[in-house]
Amino acid sequence: MARLEGKVAIISGSGRGIGQAVAIRLAREGARVVVNDLDDAPAEETVAAIKALGGDAIACVGNVAAPDFGEVFVGAALANFGALDIIVNNAGYNNDGMIQNQTDAQFQEMIDVHVTAPFRILRAASEHWRVMAKREAAEGREVIRKVVNVSSVAGTQGNAGQVSYSSAKAAIVGMTKTLSKEWGRLKVCVNCVAFGLVETRLTKPNTEIESRFEIEGRKIKMGLPPAILDSLQTLVPLGRLGSVEEAAGSIYFLCSPDSDYVSGQVLLVTGGASF
Repeated sequence: MARLEGKVAIISGSGRGIGQAVAIRLAREGARVVVNDLDDAPAEETVAAIKALGGDAIACVGNVAAPDFGEVFVGAALANFGALDIIVNNAGYNNDGMIQNQTDAQFQEMIDVHVTAPFRILRAASEHWRVMAKREAAEGREVIRKVVNVSSVAGTQGNAGQVSYSSAKAAIVGMTKTLSKEWGRLKVCVNCVAFGLVETRLTKPNTEIESRFEIEGRKIKMGLPPAILDSLQTLVPLGRLGSVEEAAGSIYFLCSPDSDYVSGQVLLVTGGASF
């Protein structure tokens, strides 16, 4: 049985990588999905993959860091599907450098995409969810909604060369724990997944991929030097990077009915590594 039948999910950064795998997994379980990416082609690719499975999805293309994006994203779910049950704040990237080489703009860039963007999306949903929860309570019904924020072990443990990224990923943990307390009365479970090494374009050897991608005219480095990647993998007890499907499984758990009494938690998905 499709365990998310009737649910509507919005997933930021779901045109590629972990976000795409999450969108497809939730759709397989019956959720209708609003897909987001910076670019049209990846978003439409995910939508097409979901429709090929018999699911229902639409694209909401745009930069999550734009001031009005939260309202647009939430509005897309309500206007097209008439509901909103699951929010996955997944979009992000890194812009690394030791602290002496980080500018104010680079630091703020990481805060904008990893902290301010989720804040705006969740704030945009808050009044709708308050009204829905009040109506459902009056009807004697309990509807559990879910938020999953994506962090990183860089946010829980710190990581040299990632002062801005680590700071932002630590902040989303604080947001998660606070909203789990604010929104419990609305029957919203708010949790966080902190990933270790997962196979995405951000962790591929930089000799195998185009080493930069573009965001609003700026070039951002991607990938890791092969020697560093090899050394990091030796720290993982399972001996390998996780797949995007495995990463999506952890997020699915926190969106599923199996986690209806789990809130305010940080799930470490690292293959056993503590880094």
